[in-house]
Amino acid sequence: MSVQEGSGSPRRGELRIYLGAAPGVGKTYAMLGEAHRRLERGTDVVIGFVETHGRAKTARLLDGLETVPRQTFVHRGTELPEMDVDAVLARKPEVAVVDELAHTNAPGARNEKRWEDVEELLAAGITVLTTVNVQHLESLNDVVERITGVRQQETVPDEVVRAAEQVELVDITPEALRRRLAHGNVYPAERIDAALGNYFRVGNLTALRELALLWVADQVDVALQRYRAEQDITDTWEARERVVVAITGGPESETLIRRARRIATRAGAELLVLHVLRGDGLTGLGPTAVGRYRKVADDVGATFHNVVGDDVPTALLDFARGVNATQLVLGTSRRSRFARLFDEGIGATVVQRSGPIDVHMVTHDEAGGRLRARFGPSVLSAARRLGGWALAVLLPALATGIGLLLREQLDFSTDVVTFFLAIVIVALVGGLGPALVAAFLSAGLLNFFFTEPYYSLGVSSPRIVVTLLVMLVVAVLVALVVGSAARRASLAARARTEASLLGSYARTVLTNPKPLERLLEKVRENFGQVSVGLMEKRDGVWRRVAESGPERCPEPDKADVDIPVTADVHLTLRGRSLPAADRGVLEAAAGQALLALRQQRMAAAAAEAERKAHATELRTALLSAVGHDLRTPLTSIKASIGSLRAPDLQLSTEDTAELLETIEVSADRLAGLVDNLLDSSRLATGAVRPQLQPVGYDEVVALALSNLDDAKAVRVDVREDLPWVLADPGLLERVVANVVDNALRHGVGGEPVAVRASAHAQHVELRIVDHGRGLPKGAADSAFAPFQRLSNTAARSASVAGGGGRRVGDRTPGIGLGLSVAKGFTEAMGGTIRAEDTPGGGLTVVVSLPAYRGVEEHA
Repeated sequence: MSVQEGSGSPRRGELRIYLGAAPGVGKTYAMLGEAHRRLERGTDVVIGFVETHGRAKTARLLDGLETVPRQTFVHRGTELPEMDVDAVLARKPEVAVVDELAHTNAPGARNEKRWEDVEELLAAGITVLTTVNVQHLESLNDVVERITGVRQQETVPDEVVRAAEQVELVDITPEALRRRLAHGNVYPAERIDAALGNYFRVGNLTALRELALLWVADQVDVALQRYRAEQDITDTWEARERVVVAITGGPESETLIRRARRIATRAGAELLVLHVLRGDGLTGLGPTAVGRYRKVADDVGATFHNVVGDDVPTALLDFARGVNATQLVLGTSRRSRFARLFDEGIGATVVQRSGPIDVHMVTHDEAGGRLRARFGPSVLSAARRLGGWALAVLLPALATGIGLLLREQLDFSTDVVTFFLAIVIVALVGGLGPALVAAFLSAGLLNFFFTEPYYSLGVSSPRIVVTLLVMLVVAVLVALVVGSAARRASLAARARTEASLLGSYARTVLTNPKPLERLLEKVRENFGQVSVGLMEKRDGVWRRVAESGPERCPEPDKADVDIPVTADVHLTLRGRSLPAADRGVLEAAAGQALLALRQQRMAAAAAEAERKAHATELRTALLSAVGHDLRTPLTSIKASIGSLRAPDLQLSTEDTAELLETIEVSADRLAGLVDNLLDSSRLATGAVRPQLQPVGYDEVVALALSNLDDAKAVRVDVREDLPWVLADPGLLERVVANVVDNALRHGVGGEPVAVRASAHAQHVELRIVDHGRGLPKGAADSAFAPFQRLSNTAARSASVAGGGGRRVGDRTPGIGLGLSVAKGFTEAMGGTIRAEDTPGGGLTVVVSLPAYRGVEEHA
């Protein structure tokens, strides 16, 4: 029973969840095993709700456990059993076993979702054991749909699962789960084929398994961070090595990243690259440099991060502690020795405050640099500078005029304030130069007109000297602030423009059908050039690879702007010279142009190589087929006819009949080979025009098997109540005949070939299953290629031909077109055909066609 707290409310029960990647991995089995272990320890355990799904081993585990009777609801004439929450609460066990946490309850039940029922049990102090699959987690629902093509209607909020005291992953390999499914341990027999061919494909199960493992791993990390937060632990725990490298964006950044990668590799650690942004968002690091360093981080297998903070050491250490980093990599200071007398720099501060985090200081070529000017040239517009110079003369004169006109009403302090206002206005408008002129002019006018002795430049009082010096200081400080603000605004505007251009260039290369030509056209438009070209040096001669614009540049040296991409590839611009600040974007555009050029050439080379290889393969295979497979039945026919016509050869009735049968079989085989050649030719020329109509698989399979000699070795399980498919009956019959004939010739003696059908979503699938040698791993994609045969030494490496014939030794007769023709006909009818491994050995070929949905679709 639950322990009562002092307030009278029961202690909340604990939630233990068994998480699986897919149905059938053994979650319910593991949960019931835990229930028996607790029962043996004397814990009061009851079954609130467990669904065995007809699995005998799971049902046996219910023996010995008390089960609370279920509550039944009637919905649309169907009885739906659900967990009786009131009965479980009244029973008050210590532990309740409740299966399928994401289940949706029947209409009229106490709660809409079973996880809400579980919440009531937990609130009452009852510990709950439950199960859930990863595809039912709300955050992963869309991901699972993209992987499997099936959207889960029953979901549970991630917060409910994360709140569990224990989440145990029940794991099994995809191959083992498919074997369990094929043996009937998960679903009944009529659902096995559809499940194996759709949701339970190896790729689907592998992806779901990875999702489950990553989700659980993430929860372990979250649990560790939560524990550290709850216990107020800020020290670094070296549960996992993490290395953080901080970069400034300077030329030494790439060196730091690569050095940090070596440090992380030696420690077997995760590497994180960190760049600290200033609080105002202006870093001095343009988008081109950010993109370059992000690419370097990707190349070395690191992750790139940005954090915001005006205090760089604090931001850096907060990030490192937040990710539980164990090592920091910093570059030695680029500040001069003189500058370090006043400020030790980021590295020294981080070392002093890092605590248990190890700090590596990496030397580089930029360390201990010279004293650099803090302020560059003015970034104010020409109009503002011109206005500033005009105001530098006019405003001090105006202040002087006002002071003289109102000499009797104004005192000296008011005159000083007036001149200060003039200086500030000039500084705000024109920057440092006009502000200094205004300050000197104001100081002279103030001294000449408003200080004793009047109309003299002599200074009679120290306060006048102080006032004049303050004017100069104010002028300089205000001008510097204005210049810095203008410079930052200019950098921000330029950064936005560069980011927009780079994004546009990247989209062009990725999405445009002619990326290189369109990219050069964009560069020409963006930078106002007459022409832009990409030139390549071949055999010592510069040649134009692509050009945008009317004028052509003969070589890079004659271009107005030359951007080298590599030693032999240059981006050239003609029209006007560009400032050096634009070269960053142009270098990025040149790199994108080279990438587009290489993609274009690789695509062309791949297409040409594929065309030549395909032609060579077809020619070789066809010659081999004509030289052997077509000659073999002809030889048999000729030999049999020669024996029948020999005048000196006395043949019995039985011998004559056998020779005639040999002629007939060889003629049938020859006809089948010729039919496949003709069908392959029709497919290659696009001459196949299917006449689609509703047809049942049962009818087509019966017709296809009637023309096969070994039809008795085929076990057919195709229900008549399956939906019809929209297909061409003649073409579909050829597809079935070719695939079944292939299975008969490669199946193991004594094992019948199975032909089964099932409906799934909007398609109906026909599965032809043999138990032969199957395909080698990775050969499924080539199974339907033309002229693929079974070799003498290896297992089946691809498909083999339809058409009659018998196995000769280890070599199967045919020219390898049976499955190729089947694939072409199936795709012409709007369906798909694929090859899968038969659990236990063999090959399963799945023919999937759209289900017929009514008269409108047929019309």
